[in-house]
Amino acid sequence: MAARQSYGKLLAWLSWQWRNVGAAEDALSEAFASALKHWPRDGVPVSPEAWLLTAARRNLLMAARRQRLEDDPRVLMLLPDLTAEPVDMQTIPDERLRLLFVCAHPAIDSSVHTALMLQLVLGIDAARIANAFLLSPAALSKRLTRAKAKIRDAGIPFSEPEPGELGTRIGAVLEALYGAYTVNDSTILDVEADDLADEALFLAQLMSEQIEGDAEVYGLYALLLYCESRRRARFDEAGTFVPLDEQAHSLWRNDFIHKAEFNLSRAAKLKQVGPYQIEAAIQAAHMQGVLDQNTPWREIAMLYEQLLFLGPTVGAKIGHAIAVARATENPAQGMELLDAIQTSGVAGHQPWWAARASLLAMMGRKKEAETAYTRAIALTRNEAVQTWLKRKREKLSLSSSNNQN
Repeated sequence: MAARQSYGKLLAWLSWQWRNVGAAEDALSEAFASALKHWPRDGVPVSPEAWLLTAARRNLLMAARRQRLEDDPRVLMLLPDLTAEPVDMQTIPDERLRLLFVCAHPAIDSSVHTALMLQLVLGIDAARIANAFLLSPAALSKRLTRAKAKIRDAGIPFSEPEPGELGTRIGAVLEALYGAYTVNDSTILDVEADDLADEALFLAQLMSEQIEGDAEVYGLYALLLYCESRRRARFDEAGTFVPLDEQAHSLWRNDFIHKAEFNLSRAAKLKQVGPYQIEAAIQAAHMQGVLDQNTPWREIAMLYEQLLFLGPTVGAKIGHAIAVARATENPAQGMELLDAIQTSGVAGHQPWWAARASLLAMMGRKKEAETAYTRAIALTRNEAVQTWLKRKREKLSLSSSNNQN
């Protein structure tokens, strides 16, 4: 729990103070390793974050001494703190948002911006990030290592970007926050994942308050608010996943929905259409469909077309295929769109297989649908989603058996 709640904040603060992401990351990793050794024996300290911060700073100081940097002003700055009273974490400024903008520096390869932020600032492990990006963990690890070396070797400044530089970095930061939220939804939904969602939502709110005049900042915040408003309705009493169109809307948080509507309206007034605004509008349409018991599939399909025009991502293509199938009541048309997705990693992409299974079931191709569900089940570690997919598969299997009898 301490790792999930503390990692990003501690790493960001240490990186900012020490001006060295790699050194801060190593020191914090050693601190967590030390905690695993000492806490089971001595008990969890009153302030786990303060303990970890003190241990990490001690590790930084020891590393600096080993490099004969005793006179380095950074060392002198940290030295008094090691003998000070336990740190009150409330006095430590939250530097995560600033570190996100450092990771989005144009000198770093743009293809690794999001992955770097997800790992460094939000503490997501490389394997989960690789799965979300349809990459092998080894390939992603190499990219991340190069990016961290770039920050160190190129002397990328740990300072907030000038106003004129914000525009080139905001997109990468928004993508990282959305990535954190979708990684949460597509792998393990547990207490740690809920903490991750809270962090992403908090940072999105922070951006909406501190960055004015950017419609996509408001759009992302609205999108995450719509998603978070349904958190309590995503699982039934047995802990099984419940899809949006089957959720009990009485469990939705109206305060989040109202905030989402406000921010989406705020974005629309700026007349800067972007993908996060469209995705938020898609969420709003789905939710209104649940309330009206009549999902507006044609409107949703049109929104997906706009989304694909702005950025033909795999997720948008999958959503568009499902929406077209439902809007036209022609699952074969949706299947054609799904099969047209040409991405090397799609064969290992769980949402693609789940969508395929759903369309095959709609087409009456039950055996093929069962096979697709089996593949989708194997590609998720989320037990709640696994249970839901298994129920869908078993329902098909039972239906096939009854037809044969």
